[in-house]
Amino acid sequence: MDLLAPFAFPFMQQAFLVGALIAIPAALLSCFVVLKGWSLMGDAVSHAVLPGIVLAYVAGLPLLLGAFVAGLGCALATGVLKDHCRVKEDTLLGVVFSGMFALGIVLFTKVPTNVHLDHILFGDMLGVSGSEIVETAIIALIAGTLLLLKWRDLLLHAFDPQQARAIGLPVRVLHYGLLCVLTLVVIGALRATGIILAVALLIAPGAIAFLLTNRFQRMLAVSVGVAVGASLLGVYLSFFLDSAPAPTIVLILTLIFIAALFRSGPVPTTHTHEGATPGR
Repeated sequence: MDLLAPFAFPFMQQAFLVGALIAIPAALLSCFVVLKGWSLMGDAVSHAVLPGIVLAYVAGLPLLLGAFVAGLGCALATGVLKDHCRVKEDTLLGVVFSGMFALGIVLFTKVPTNVHLDHILFGDMLGVSGSEIVETAIIALIAGTLLLLKWRDLLLHAFDPQQARAIGLPVRVLHYGLLCVLTLVVIGALRATGIILAVALLIAPGAIAFLLTNRFQRMLAVSVGVAVGASLLGVYLSFFLDSAPAPTIVLILTLIFIAALFRSGPVPTTHTHEGATPGR
């Protein structure tokens, strides 16, 4: 068996590249998603982009634009509904994202398109084009840069929004800005993992890093290392297993999480994450 065989094929080289590109911003964002308890929000946004993709195709607009509007609209609509009803946010998210996803499926079956539904749902890393890699790289650069520039403010906002507001931070801008970055990363992840598995990249790396370290700067580094490593290894192993890269990546992340869970041991009752104080 030639262990270097996967690197000899252009489609595998592109899969390695697109997997690594989206893993970096997804891993950075994953840390904030875990700390803010936004895991279900990532799931909601990833499912809500489907009707936007279909409607953008019908209107002749870029599919990424439709996905961004639909995903961000779902997140904003949930916030508005939460402020005007007694139902908890997680319940609202469950109803909204399942409804948006169902709407997308109905629209997809009624509108003739040349877009393959399984590619949207499960990704198509082995079939990405050069232009799609460029789009993913731009999304990764924008999202990653914003998160690295504002990580201290976002960290304080994640742990204590009241204190962040008291010291003059633009709390609403940070909140909606993070939602925009979340939507961007979900759109970028569509190339790699598709709608169904995108949530794994938005949760698992940060959760693993949270279990392995108690300093936020180190948490960011560990999360990126885990995400990039799992993406590259998943693509590599999928070649020999004759499996799709996306589920292989997610399985690897799941195994790493289980290992980290056992390594971390029981949680002390007085445990606090040192990242609660920005700059430590």
